[in-house]
Parts: sequence; structure tokens; C-alpha cells
Amino acid sequence: MAGHGTDEHPHGADRLCDTGDRVYSRAVRRGRVPRMDADAVPCLLELALLHPDPDDMDWLVPTAPQEVMTRLLRGVYDEVTDSQRRVGSAVAAFEWYAGLGSQVRALPAAAEGTAAIRVLDGLSRIQTAMDEATQACTQEVLTVQPGGIRRESELTEGLHRAVALRGRGVRMRDLYTHVARHGQGLLNYLELMGDAVEARTLDEVIDRLILFDRTVAFIPANADRTMALELRHPALVEYLVTVFERLWRLAIPLTADLPDTGIEGISHRERSIAALLAEGHQDAVIAERLGISVRTCRAHIARLSETLGAASRTQLGVRIAQVGLDGPPGGAGAVAAAVRLPGRGSRSVR
Repeated sequence: MAGHGTDEHPHGADRLCDTGDRVYSRAVRRGRVPRMDADAVPCLLELALLHPDPDDMDWLVPTAPQEVMTRLLRGVYDEVTDSQRRVGSAVAAFEWYAGLGSQVRALPAAAEGTAAIRVLDGLSRIQTAMDEATQACTQEVLTVQPGGIRRESELTEGLHRAVALRGRGVRMRDLYTHVARHGQGLLNYLELMGDAVEARTLDEVIDRLILFDRTVAFIPANADRTMALELRHPALVEYLVTVFERLWRLAIPLTADLPDTGIEGISHRERSIAALLAEGHQDAVIAERLGISVRTCRAHIARLSETLGAASRTQLGVRIAQVGLDGPPGGAGAVAAAVRLPGRGSRSVR
């Protein structure tokens, strides 16, 4: 019987092939059949429908039809039972996951039906989404505005939203770079908004960020800011709020003067530039981080070199470290107070 098998007869006892049906039927009618009759249908032996006659191994005797039927019914029953078990498992899994869904903290009404992260492609879509968030806002707006002096067009762009928020009693807190202090447009905007807006400044801030009621945030999604991400995932928004609050605590109120560097002839901005130079940054990077032009940055570097008596960029780095300008304001300033500036006569560092 080599070369034959169930691969050529892919069926069970309940649906025999035509040849198998003829041989088994003949065996049931006659009580047995010659073994050679089953050579073409090995499925009958493999399905245990025929088996050797113990009295004569050249003959095959059939399994009683009643026994075959019992075996078939038992197989069907097992299949049905297994199917019921799989259906039950599927239903239980569905109920479990559905239950998990009901435990998830519901988003605010303004966020219902929206994705946790949505890509806004194009300025019109960004403006529409911002307007919708403004209309839904009832308590607080937090913003980070990088760059230097704010252009009038930038301030005017969002003025209608700010005025609408002020009219509903919403409080606003804005973070800018120190350079923004020199823009008259920003001062006019803050005067217009009155107590509704509180502004503070830092040497440098993170990229643009706008948070409404600590439930929805907007951040840029590309360099030219023609795409943005609208974030409503609670964990992401909470993380961004934490970043803002920590920057806010470090920032200086716009109404307060910037602290003195403690070194005569070196401004606060030049101290910031010195710290970034000590970190090894190039002029263009320093300018971008502080919100000034590269030309202005290089002018400050030139004044630093003159004040510290440095004849080269390498020597400037050494002088910056000597007077303690290579770190944030604070402890290093006390050390610098005892250092005399090279090339400046006997004047001490104060």
C-alpha cells in the first residue's frame, strides 16, 4: 500500500470517497473482502472501517456500522463542545476588555470623539483647532514663546483669542526669552491684556507650547510650523504642564529687572552667551537658543573678548572659565568676584 494515504483521500468516515464507499459497502454486505480490494483505498484501514480478519490475514472484515455511527457522533459532539468552549472564551475576553474600557478615565466633554494625538496639517487647520480649544477653555492658558522680539504680526495673529479668553476670566501665563523684553509690541500687548496675562522670561526656553485648561496641548510638528500636534492624552499633557511649571519657577517676571552678572562690563545676555560658548556651541546655535540674530550674537562675543582681554576664541574660553562664566549664575559668581580681569588694569571683578 505504499504511495497511498489520507493525503490522497482527505475525508473522514462520514464522507467516504466513491471507491472507499463501494469497498466498505461490499464488506458490510459480504462480511469480509479480500485485502487486495483495499489497496486503492488505504483510507478504510486508516479510518478503522476495515481491519484484518484474525482467522485469515488475507481478508479484511468491516467495523460494524453501529460502532462507526457511535464513533462519528462522539467526534461531532467533541467538535461542538470545543466550538462552544471557544465561543465562551471569546465572549469572556470581550467582556473583560469592554470592562477595562469603562474603567479608563473619561476625557473632558470638549475632547469627546477626538483622538489622543492628532496631526494638524496646514495653518488653517491649526488655527481652527486653536479657535475650538479657545472656545472650550474656561480656566487657564499656559504658553511658551521661543525666539526673540515678537513681531507685531505674531502678536496680532492670536490677539482675538486672547481677548476672548480675558472676557471669560481665563488666566494666562506666558514664557518668553529675555530678548523679548526689548520688543515694544509685546509691552503693548501686555498692557492691553492687563492682569489677565502674567509674563516671565528666561535665557532660553523650549519650543512653542500652548496648553488649554491642562487638558489639550499644541506643539509644532515640523521646523517651519506649518504642521502641529494636538495632544489630549492625559499623561502627555500632564508631562508638558510639569515642564512648564518648572520653567516658570526659574523664570524672571517681566516687570522685574534681570539680575546683575556681578562682573563689570558684562551684561546678562553676554553671560548667557559665555555659558553656551563654554559648552562648545557654534554662533548660529547660540543665536537660535537665545532668540537673537547671528550678527548680534557675534557682536556680543566680540565685546566679551574685549572685556575679558581675550585675543582668540580659544583664549576666550579660558578667560570665561577663569572668571566663572562657564556655568549658571550663582556659586560661580562668588568665585569670580575675587578674580581680576586680564588687560583691565587693577579693576577687580565685582
